[in-house]
Amino acid sequence: MEETIITIRSVNISREKGTIKEPAGQASIYKLGIQGDAHAGPWHRQISLMSVKSLEDFYERTGRKIKPGEFAENLTIEGMDLTHVHLLDRFVGPSVVLEVTQIGKKCHGDNCAIFREVGKCAMPEEGIFTRVIETGALKEDDTMTFQPKIHKCLVITMSDRASSGQYPDKSGEKMEFRLREFFGSHFDRWEVERKVIPDEQHELINLLQTARAREYDLVMTTGGTGIGSRDIAPETINILLDKEIPGIMEMIRTETGKNNPNALLSRSIAGIMKRTLVYALPGSSKAVDEYLDVILPTLKHSIYMVNDLDVHG
Repeated sequence: MEETIITIRSVNISREKGTIKEPAGQASIYKLGIQGDAHAGPWHRQISLMSVKSLEDFYERTGRKIKPGEFAENLTIEGMDLTHVHLLDRFVGPSVVLEVTQIGKKCHGDNCAIFREVGKCAMPEEGIFTRVIETGALKEDDTMTFQPKIHKCLVITMSDRASSGQYPDKSGEKMEFRLREFFGSHFDRWEVERKVIPDEQHELINLLQTARAREYDLVMTTGGTGIGSRDIAPETINILLDKEIPGIMEMIRTETGKNNPNALLSRSIAGIMKRTLVYALPGSSKAVDEYLDVILPTLKHSIYMVNDLDVHG
């Protein structure tokens, strides 16, 4: 993917909230935002950005010339259209890394000087907000690289017979198909890959550890959740989980068990490794569909939650 380079045309700071920001030339970035800026703090909207193009377009629409900082943005940038930015995308500089946490913000209305003048504001649709991932310093004419978030998913089939080619991996194929549909509908950039392994603990652990280290958003397994001697997916996954998410699997077992009591024997689990969601599903195509019908409507929100984004709707 071709890199997009942005240039910082103005670094803007305000000492009080609700006021325009004034160009400062440079700024020190610490873990809460910009030193001395009123919007710095332990929250998700630490540093705001707006593009020069947005200021120019606003002038064309309204006849009101906008100076850097008048929309209360910390960084006025040039080089890309910020309306194409998504949550969890990053701007990476030599020492500073910023991660996108919110797109747009409700205008202050009558408390916004520009809105009082012309009845319009660009911030709700064209401003973005970020949090600090790495600290450092920024100044006018510095450049940063835009790095879009690629949502990554790994499907793992646990099966001695499928891994040896004795029968096709139908449940893994079904899971991959459903997840490609999901990610393609909800995210611009994504990758789904599938692997088939025998019911061996060390192989599953190696894949899980790799997925965690590479910051995958999601790992889903199929197979190995029963009570047979080779069914070792849940206890293996549990070794690496930082948190369990018990409710969703308990509910699915209860609902499917009403019509099929054997479904209550499934030991399917869900949890989190650092910021990677992990779900262990049974090893049949029918069960994969039943489980994903419940899991997928919660998945986008879950991805944002594990990344500490308070996103609703």
